[in-house]
Amino acid sequence: MKAAGPILTRASFPFRFRTMARAGVRMMFHDWLKMAGTMLGVVFAVVLSNQQLGTFMGLVYKNIMFVNNTTAELWIVPPGAETVQGGKVVPYSDILAARTTPGVAAAEPLVFATATVALPAGGSEPVNLVGASYPGYLGGPWNLVAGQAKVLNRPDTMIFEDSERETLGGLNLGSVREVNGRKITVGGFTWGLIPFGPSYAFADYELARELTKLPRDRANFGLIKLEPGADPDVVKKAVAERLSGSGVFTQPEFRRSIVKNVLTKTPIGITFGTSTLFGLIVGFVIVSLSMFSAVVDNIREFGTLKAIGATNFDLGMLLFVQSVLYGVLGSIIGLFLVSRMAIGIRSAKLALNLPPQLTIGTVVVMVFMCVMASGLALLRLRKVEPAMVFR
Repeated sequence: MKAAGPILTRASFPFRFRTMARAGVRMMFHDWLKMAGTMLGVVFAVVLSNQQLGTFMGLVYKNIMFVNNTTAELWIVPPGAETVQGGKVVPYSDILAARTTPGVAAAEPLVFATATVALPAGGSEPVNLVGASYPGYLGGPWNLVAGQAKVLNRPDTMIFEDSERETLGGLNLGSVREVNGRKITVGGFTWGLIPFGPSYAFADYELARELTKLPRDRANFGLIKLEPGADPDVVKKAVAERLSGSGVFTQPEFRRSIVKNVLTKTPIGITFGTSTLFGLIVGFVIVSLSMFSAVVDNIREFGTLKAIGATNFDLGMLLFVQSVLYGVLGSIIGLFLVSRMAIGIRSAKLALNLPPQLTIGTVVVMVFMCVMASGLALLRLRKVEPAMVFR
């Protein structure tokens, strides 16, 4: 009988990958302590980065909340306006001109200004006063938990934020407060309408105009609702041609303008971006040290794999499988903790905003981070000699 000859060909790539993947998983779960340490780094990075990004997105949402919830497709804004703020005005004639533009179903003026609520015990609290026009009420209110929008038709009646009831002196339906020196009756409550500043308080346009002493021929903004099927960009261009210097935004354009303003003209982006980067760096360091330590502790096992024919590429596949598992499992645990945290701290003033894109992005970034860390460990394995097994 002939002796078997030497094997001159290597196993196929799928077979080698499955073999290395199986070995990598077994090595991971063999040392639970090392595995826990590596997972801790991933979980730490996920929790800290998502907490910071979720808070940041929550603050951004607070800034664009008003634009998101109005039923207007177009905004007439004062020249140079980049966000929803009071102080500047547009001519009322621009709103009248918009009403006669083809494709426009309605155009309403909007008051947006700061007002002061006098407290029964003395002192005062600011609110963002919003004056919307009947019957469309394109500028709100929304998220009503008590009362209806039509109560604003009553004389000297306003709707306040439910979570600020105690701050405003223990408000209830029917309570009376002085707003800018005028007695106002509480007709309803909203919930969660607290931007990056004082809460929103809604009034009829004429009442809000009188409270802020805004001239009749001026408004802070104009809100435009389009006819069904009208193209916002086409109508925007037609409206812009009729205005006397005021700007026109579609709703998505105004939303992007506000986000850009928050990122470039406030410290919010830098503050939360730095914290997020810090979390990723610390997580990367922990994962790198843990994976490098695991390689050093199992150096003889890796030497054995090389002695039986495994190449550096094969060992790279083993570490790749481990890093993907660390990234995915750590992300799942971290995202679960963050979601519980978001539920626990949710309030009208602040809520973590965790969109699906952030969840998917987290898994991708964590896997990439772990793969990068495994690359550092692979540098050590490249120097391993198969002969060390026999020493």
